[in-house]
Amino acid sequence: MNKTMMTDLYELTMAQTYYNENKKDEIVYFDVFYRKNPFNGGYAISGGLEQIINYIENFKFDEKRINYLKQLKIFNDNFLDYLKNLKFTGDIYAIPDGTPIFPNEPIITVKAPIIVAQIIETALLASFNYETLITTSSKRLCNAAINIPIMEFGARRASGIEGAITASKCGYIGGCSGTSNTEAGYLYDIPVMGTMAHSLVTEEKNEYDAFLGYVKNNPYNTVLLVDTYDTLKSGIPNAIKVYNDYLKPNGYKLNGIRIDSGDLVYLSKMARKMLDEAGLYDTKICLSNGLDEESINDLIKNGATFDSIGAGDNIAAPKERIGGVYKLVAVENEKIEPRIKVSDDSVKTINPGYKKVYRFYDKQTGFALGDVIALYDEKISKNKYTLIHPIETWKQKEITNYNLRELQVPIYQKGKLVYNLPSVNEIRNYCTKEFETIYPEIKRKVNPHEYYVDLSVKLLELKNKLIAEHKNVKKLIK
Repeated sequence: MNKTMMTDLYELTMAQTYYNENKKDEIVYFDVFYRKNPFNGGYAISGGLEQIINYIENFKFDEKRINYLKQLKIFNDNFLDYLKNLKFTGDIYAIPDGTPIFPNEPIITVKAPIIVAQIIETALLASFNYETLITTSSKRLCNAAINIPIMEFGARRASGIEGAITASKCGYIGGCSGTSNTEAGYLYDIPVMGTMAHSLVTEEKNEYDAFLGYVKNNPYNTVLLVDTYDTLKSGIPNAIKVYNDYLKPNGYKLNGIRIDSGDLVYLSKMARKMLDEAGLYDTKICLSNGLDEESINDLIKNGATFDSIGAGDNIAAPKERIGGVYKLVAVENEKIEPRIKVSDDSVKTINPGYKKVYRFYDKQTGFALGDVIALYDEKISKNKYTLIHPIETWKQKEITNYNLRELQVPIYQKGKLVYNLPSVNEIRNYCTKEFETIYPEIKRKVNPHEYYVDLSVKLLELKNKLIAEHKNVKKLIK
């Protein structure tokens, strides 16, 4: 689907400026990165490539869009004529979806003529920010739940229909066992699962008849929602009665019950006791009700007895953001010339130049030791390296006996798609494997250990040089 104009208006007004200033053929480099981990955590999980690829593959200013821009009366005819034939002819490099990522390292790098590189900014950031946030959120919930499966139920809380489908996909990549979203299941081969809503119970005059009608029509999906009226006095007893009256005589099982309100610790313990006393040892207990990392940890700590979790809001609509940005880092004339944005806030001073990102893995344990951001033409030693904190330079760690991996891979080269997008299941498996390489201290919820993201000596020297030049300019102005 053509969504070329999913861009901020200022991208187009800047593009017109570049065109009128005869800069349309200038090659520039942009980095997508973020400055702070979401959820006060120690990591994020990359996402967004599918949407980015779909956007680039369908990038075209058709006649209707040109006419729309013309009637705004802010663009000249020559520029609009130029847009008619505009297509993406550049390069894109990116860290694959499902990879643990960290602040300030380039996740996506765009090398392209300046006009198209500018116009695609909004779409790239929207895709990266949303999918990375949802994948990270689901991974954090699944990590908190340890080995307890989490079902993603968040479609109705997501940002629109497309957002709901994307959230289901990202939730599954992040570790959820499946989704309630049938369309997402169809599109991405994600296991679909679900129970029932309270409306099925309240539609009937009594709870027992509602349960009986449901299991008769769904004998192999017998998970009953037991908290509509009174979980212990009504819901569970009626579920047990339906099992004895219909399911057992007909050779079916009561697969499970779901509790969606109340004191989940107490209710789950009592539910397990009641089910076991009825001989329903294999009947599973699912807990839901807006569960997040903290409440999941609390359930486990306090001995709640449950077999799965249903989570919606805190996967599909988390109260957080990634804050990914898209910054110009270099301009290519006869050679690649680095560019820098300098801020009084050191965190917002960008890393200049065309760069690559490398990850060190301990050969013995497989754990990731740290990342280094280096200039594109640097050679990183495969034998010994000293990781140096880019700001607090006294924090250093010498490493040896490691494997070295370049994180970014080619997505587009000279406008041609060269990346074979993996299936959602392949991304999920890759995500699981890569997440296991991150030390537990970095993954913990409270006060996570800071992962090393180093700047190479050459890059740090370049950055300091450009900062000094900028400060000299400021002095001259004064």
